[in-house]
Amino acid sequence: MKNRVLVLLSLTAIALIAFQFKPLNTMANTVQGLIETPSLINKESLSIKTRVNVPEGYQRASYPKGSFEDYLRNYKLKPFGSKIINYDASEYFWQRGHIGILEIPVPKNGLQQCADALIRIRSEFLWDQNRKDEIGFKFTSGHYCSWTKYAQGYRPSISGNKVTFHKTRAEDYSKTNFYKFLNLIYMYSGTLSLSQELKPIKAKDLKIGDMLIKGGSPGHIVMLCDEAVNNQGEKLFLIFQGNIPAQSVHLVKNLADNSMSPWYKLEDDIEILVSNYTFGSAKFVRFK
Repeated sequence: MKNRVLVLLSLTAIALIAFQFKPLNTMANTVQGLIETPSLINKESLSIKTRVNVPEGYQRASYPKGSFEDYLRNYKLKPFGSKIINYDASEYFWQRGHIGILEIPVPKNGLQQCADALIRIRSEFLWDQNRKDEIGFKFTSGHYCSWTKYAQGYRPSISGNKVTFHKTRAEDYSKTNFYKFLNLIYMYSGTLSLSQELKPIKAKDLKIGDMLIKGGSPGHIVMLCDEAVNNQGEKLFLIFQGNIPAQSVHLVKNLADNSMSPWYKLEDDIEILVSNYTFGSAKFVRFK
Protein backbone atom coordinates (compact mmCIF):
# COMPACT_ATOMS: atom_id res chain seq x y z
CA MET A 1 0.00 0.00 0.00
CA LYS A 2 2.82 2.36 0.94
CA ASN A 3 4.53 1.72 -2.42
CA ARG A 4 1.31 2.53 -4.31
CA VAL A 5 0.97 5.80 -2.43
CA LEU A 6 4.57 6.73 -3.24
CA VAL A 7 4.04 5.96 -6.93
CA LEU A 8 0.86 8.06 -7.02
CA LEU A 9 2.59 10.95 -5.29
CA SER A 10 5.47 10.75 -7.75
CA LEU A 11 3.12 10.81 -10.72
CA THR A 12 1.22 13.74 -9.27
CA ALA A 13 4.49 15.64 -8.81
CA ILE A 14 5.39 15.02 -12.46
CA ALA A 15 2.00 16.31 -13.55
CA LEU A 16 2.33 19.39 -11.36
CA ILE A 17 5.69 20.25 -12.91
CA ALA A 18 4.39 19.66 -16.45
CA PHE A 19 1.18 21.61 -15.93
CA GLN A 20 1.99 24.54 -13.70
CA PHE A 21 -0.82 27.09 -13.80
CA LYS A 22 -3.04 24.75 -15.88
CA PRO A 23 -6.68 23.89 -14.99
CA LEU A 24 -7.08 21.20 -12.37
CA ASN A 25 -9.16 18.94 -14.63
CA THR A 26 -6.31 18.88 -17.18
CA MET A 27 -3.84 18.00 -14.45
CA ALA A 28 -6.07 15.21 -13.12
CA ASN A 29 -6.55 13.78 -16.60
CA THR A 30 -2.79 13.75 -17.08
CA VAL A 31 -2.24 11.81 -13.88
CA GLN A 32 -4.90 9.32 -15.01
CA GLY A 33 -3.19 9.02 -18.40
CA LEU A 34 0.11 8.28 -16.70
CA ILE A 35 -1.39 5.44 -14.69
CA GLU A 36 -3.79 3.81 -17.12
CA THR A 37 -3.44 2.04 -20.45
CA PRO A 38 -5.90 3.59 -22.94
CA SER A 39 -9.03 1.45 -23.42
CA LEU A 40 -8.65 1.52 -27.23
CA ILE A 41 -5.47 -0.57 -27.17
CA ASN A 42 -5.11 -4.13 -28.50
CA LYS A 43 -2.10 -5.36 -26.57
CA GLU A 44 -1.55 -8.46 -28.73
CA SER A 45 -1.33 -6.57 -32.03
CA LEU A 46 1.93 -5.76 -33.79
CA SER A 47 1.17 -2.85 -36.13
CA ILE A 48 -0.03 0.71 -35.59
CA LYS A 49 -3.36 0.06 -37.33
CA THR A 50 -4.14 -3.09 -35.36
CA ARG A 51 -2.71 -1.87 -32.02
CA VAL A 52 -5.23 1.01 -31.72
CA ASN A 53 -9.01 0.88 -32.25
CA VAL A 54 -10.93 3.96 -33.39
CA PRO A 55 -13.26 5.70 -30.92
CA GLU A 56 -17.01 5.14 -31.20
CA GLY A 57 -18.51 7.14 -34.06
CA TYR A 58 -15.25 7.25 -36.06
CA GLN A 59 -13.79 5.16 -38.85
CA ARG A 60 -10.32 5.05 -40.34
CA ALA A 61 -9.73 7.40 -43.27
CA SER A 62 -9.19 5.63 -46.56
CA TYR A 63 -5.83 5.81 -48.38
CA PRO A 64 -4.50 3.91 -51.43
CA LYS A 65 -2.49 0.76 -50.83
CA GLY A 66 1.20 1.50 -51.31
CA SER A 67 0.85 5.17 -50.37
CA PHE A 68 2.98 6.79 -47.67
CA GLU A 69 -0.14 7.04 -45.53
CA ASP A 70 -0.80 3.30 -45.86
CA TYR A 71 2.88 2.56 -45.19
CA LEU A 72 2.83 4.49 -41.90
CA ARG A 73 -0.40 3.13 -40.43
CA ASN A 74 0.78 -0.44 -41.11
CA TYR A 75 4.23 0.09 -39.61
CA LYS A 76 5.31 -2.86 -37.45
CA LEU A 77 5.49 -2.55 -33.68
CA LYS A 78 7.40 -4.45 -31.03
CA PRO A 79 5.34 -6.41 -28.44
CA PHE A 80 3.22 -4.28 -26.12
CA GLY A 81 5.14 -3.16 -23.06
CA SER A 82 8.48 -2.85 -24.87
CA LYS A 83 10.58 -0.05 -23.42
CA ILE A 84 12.12 3.01 -25.04
CA ILE A 85 15.83 2.29 -25.42
CA ASN A 86 18.51 4.93 -25.96
CA TYR A 87 21.21 4.62 -28.62
CA ASP A 88 23.70 3.44 -25.95
CA ALA A 89 21.41 0.53 -24.96
CA SER A 90 20.30 2.22 -21.73
CA GLU A 91 16.62 2.62 -20.86
CA TYR A 92 15.14 6.08 -21.36
CA PHE A 93 14.10 7.60 -18.02
CA TRP A 94 10.50 8.29 -19.19
CA GLN A 95 8.49 5.13 -19.94
CA ARG A 96 4.89 6.26 -19.22
CA GLY A 97 4.06 8.25 -22.34
CA HIS A 98 3.94 5.57 -25.06
CA ILE A 99 1.81 2.60 -26.13
CA GLY A 100 4.05 1.14 -28.82
CA ILE A 101 7.64 0.92 -30.07
CA LEU A 102 8.24 0.94 -33.83
CA GLU A 103 10.41 -1.75 -35.40
CA ILE A 104 13.16 0.64 -36.49
CA PRO A 105 16.77 0.21 -35.36
CA VAL A 106 18.49 2.92 -33.34
CA PRO A 107 22.10 3.46 -34.53
CA LYS A 108 24.74 3.39 -31.82
CA ASN A 109 26.27 6.66 -33.08
CA GLY A 110 23.57 8.73 -31.35
CA LEU A 111 22.67 10.71 -34.49
CA GLN A 112 19.11 9.48 -35.13
CA GLN A 113 17.23 11.99 -33.01
CA CYS A 114 13.69 13.35 -33.41
CA ALA A 115 13.89 14.92 -36.88
CA ASP A 116 16.36 12.28 -38.05
CA ALA A 117 14.02 9.40 -37.23
CA LEU A 118 11.28 10.90 -39.40
CA ILE A 119 13.76 11.64 -42.19
CA ARG A 120 14.80 7.98 -42.09
CA ILE A 121 11.23 6.68 -42.22
CA ARG A 122 10.38 8.93 -45.18
CA SER A 123 13.62 8.01 -46.98
CA GLU A 124 13.15 4.27 -46.45
CA PHE A 125 9.64 4.51 -47.90
CA LEU A 126 10.96 6.27 -51.02
CA TRP A 127 13.74 3.68 -51.30
CA ASP A 128 11.27 0.79 -51.06
CA GLN A 129 9.04 2.45 -53.68
CA ASN A 130 11.99 2.84 -56.08
CA ARG A 131 11.65 6.63 -55.86
CA LYS A 132 15.27 7.08 -54.86
CA ASP A 133 15.71 10.22 -56.94
CA GLU A 134 13.29 11.98 -54.56
CA ILE A 135 15.48 11.35 -51.50
CA GLY A 136 17.23 14.52 -50.40
CA PHE A 137 17.08 17.20 -47.72
CA LYS A 138 18.40 20.68 -47.07
CA PHE A 139 21.13 21.30 -44.53
CA THR A 140 20.47 23.97 -41.91
CA SER A 141 22.60 26.22 -44.14
CA GLY A 142 19.94 25.87 -46.86
CA HIS A 143 22.04 23.74 -49.23
CA TYR A 144 20.26 20.72 -50.74
CA CYS A 145 21.91 17.31 -50.44
CA SER A 146 20.46 14.51 -52.59
CA TRP A 147 20.96 10.77 -52.39
CA THR A 148 21.50 10.64 -56.17
CA LYS A 149 24.53 12.96 -56.04
CA TYR A 150 25.87 11.25 -52.91
CA ALA A 151 25.62 7.85 -54.62
CA GLN A 152 27.50 9.30 -57.60
CA GLY A 153 30.37 10.11 -55.25
CA TYR A 154 29.78 13.78 -54.44
CA ARG A 155 30.56 14.93 -50.90
CA PRO A 156 30.07 18.31 -49.23
CA SER A 157 32.90 20.60 -48.28
CA ILE A 158 31.64 22.73 -45.42
CA SER A 159 33.18 25.98 -44.24
CA GLY A 160 30.93 27.92 -41.89
CA ASN A 161 27.68 28.49 -43.80
CA LYS A 162 29.35 27.86 -47.17
CA VAL A 163 28.82 24.41 -48.69
CA THR A 164 30.20 23.12 -51.98
CA PHE A 165 29.97 19.59 -53.41
CA HIS A 166 32.86 17.75 -55.07
CA LYS A 167 33.22 14.27 -56.54
CA THR A 168 35.64 12.53 -54.17
CA ARG A 169 34.31 8.94 -54.09
CA ALA A 170 33.50 6.16 -56.53
CA GLU A 171 29.86 5.57 -57.39
CA ASP A 172 28.06 3.42 -54.80
CA TYR A 173 24.29 2.84 -54.91
CA SER A 174 24.22 0.21 -52.15
CA LYS A 175 21.92 0.17 -49.12
CA THR A 176 24.99 0.43 -46.88
CA ASN A 177 26.01 3.66 -48.59
CA PHE A 178 22.41 4.88 -48.34
CA TYR A 179 22.62 4.73 -44.54
CA LYS A 180 25.96 6.60 -44.65
CA PHE A 181 24.11 9.28 -46.61
CA LEU A 182 21.41 9.43 -43.94
CA ASN A 183 24.06 9.84 -41.22
CA LEU A 184 25.35 12.87 -43.13
CA ILE A 185 21.83 14.31 -43.27
CA TYR A 186 21.39 13.70 -39.54
CA MET A 187 24.53 15.73 -38.85
CA TYR A 188 23.60 18.81 -40.87
CA SER A 189 19.78 18.84 -40.89
CA GLY A 190 17.18 18.99 -38.13
CA THR A 191 13.99 20.62 -36.95
CA LEU A 192 15.23 24.08 -37.93
CA SER A 193 16.01 23.10 -41.53
CA LEU A 194 12.80 21.08 -41.89
CA SER A 195 10.69 23.97 -40.57
CA GLN A 196 12.19 26.19 -43.27
CA GLU A 197 12.20 23.62 -46.09
CA LEU A 198 8.84 21.88 -45.79
CA LYS A 199 5.42 23.05 -46.87
CA PRO A 200 3.24 24.52 -44.07
CA ILE A 201 -0.17 22.86 -43.64
CA LYS A 202 -3.34 24.01 -41.89
CA ALA A 203 -4.97 21.67 -39.39
CA LYS A 204 -8.12 21.28 -41.51
CA ASP A 205 -5.98 19.79 -44.33
CA LEU A 206 -3.93 17.39 -42.21
CA LYS A 207 -3.40 13.79 -43.28
CA ILE A 208 -1.20 10.86 -42.29
CA GLY A 209 2.49 11.66 -42.81
CA ASP A 210 2.17 15.33 -41.88
CA MET A 211 4.21 16.60 -38.96
CA LEU A 212 3.81 18.84 -35.93
CA ILE A 213 6.98 20.90 -35.63
CA LYS A 214 8.84 23.38 -33.47
CA GLY A 215 11.96 24.43 -35.35
CA GLY A 216 14.99 25.33 -33.30
CA SER A 217 18.00 24.16 -31.34
CA PRO A 218 16.57 22.31 -29.61
CA GLY A 219 13.20 22.00 -31.30
CA HIS A 220 10.97 18.99 -31.72
CA ILE A 221 8.98 17.24 -34.43
CA VAL A 222 6.47 14.37 -34.45
CA MET A 223 4.62 12.58 -37.26
CA LEU A 224 0.93 11.75 -37.73
CA CYS A 225 0.72 8.01 -38.41
CA ASP A 226 -2.99 7.15 -38.53
CA GLU A 227 -6.25 9.00 -39.07
CA ALA A 228 -9.90 8.52 -38.09
CA VAL A 229 -12.88 10.63 -39.16
CA ASN A 230 -16.56 10.86 -38.11
CA ASN A 231 -19.72 11.75 -40.06
CA GLN A 232 -19.19 15.45 -39.32
CA GLY A 233 -15.75 15.35 -40.92
CA GLU A 234 -13.93 15.75 -37.60
CA LYS A 235 -10.50 14.13 -37.66
CA LEU A 236 -8.41 12.36 -35.05
CA PHE A 237 -4.77 11.33 -35.42
CA LEU A 238 -2.20 8.99 -33.90
CA ILE A 239 1.33 10.33 -33.38
CA PHE A 240 4.78 8.82 -33.15
CA GLN A 241 8.11 10.43 -32.37
CA GLY A 242 11.84 10.00 -32.01
CA ASN A 243 13.57 12.03 -29.34
CA ILE A 244 16.77 13.36 -27.80
CA PRO A 245 18.88 11.44 -26.97
CA ALA A 246 18.51 9.18 -30.02
CA GLN A 247 16.15 6.41 -28.96
CA SER A 248 13.36 4.04 -29.98
CA VAL A 249 10.71 5.64 -32.17
CA HIS A 250 7.47 5.32 -30.22
CA LEU A 251 3.70 5.73 -30.55
CA VAL A 252 2.59 8.21 -27.89
CA LYS A 253 -0.34 8.46 -25.52
CA ASN A 254 -2.54 11.55 -25.41
CA LEU A 255 -1.90 12.51 -21.81
CA ALA A 256 -4.09 15.61 -22.03
CA ASP A 257 -7.25 13.67 -22.95
CA ASN A 258 -7.36 10.14 -21.60
CA SER A 259 -10.94 9.67 -22.89
CA MET A 260 -9.70 9.42 -26.50
CA SER A 261 -6.04 8.50 -25.92
CA PRO A 262 -3.91 7.76 -27.87
CA TRP A 263 -5.88 9.71 -30.52
CA TYR A 264 -5.40 13.48 -30.83
CA LYS A 265 -7.70 16.20 -32.11
CA LEU A 266 -5.39 18.76 -33.69
CA GLU A 267 -5.94 22.46 -34.30
CA ASP A 268 -3.79 25.36 -35.47
CA ASP A 269 -1.85 27.44 -32.94
CA ILE A 270 -2.95 25.57 -29.84
CA GLU A 271 -0.83 24.03 -27.09
CA ILE A 272 -0.36 20.29 -27.64
CA LEU A 273 1.20 17.90 -25.11
CA VAL A 274 3.01 14.99 -26.77
CA SER A 275 4.42 12.56 -24.20
CA ASN A 276 7.11 14.55 -22.38
CA TYR A 277 7.13 17.59 -24.70
CA THR A 278 4.67 20.47 -25.08
CA PHE A 279 4.28 22.32 -28.37
CA GLY A 280 3.41 25.85 -27.26
CA SER A 281 1.77 26.77 -30.58
CA ALA A 282 0.96 24.02 -33.07
CA LYS A 283 2.50 24.35 -36.55
CA PHE A 284 2.25 21.64 -39.18
CA VAL A 285 4.39 20.74 -42.21
CA ARG A 286 4.38 18.14 -44.99
CA PHE A 287 7.08 16.35 -46.97
CA LYS A 288 7.07 17.34 -50.64
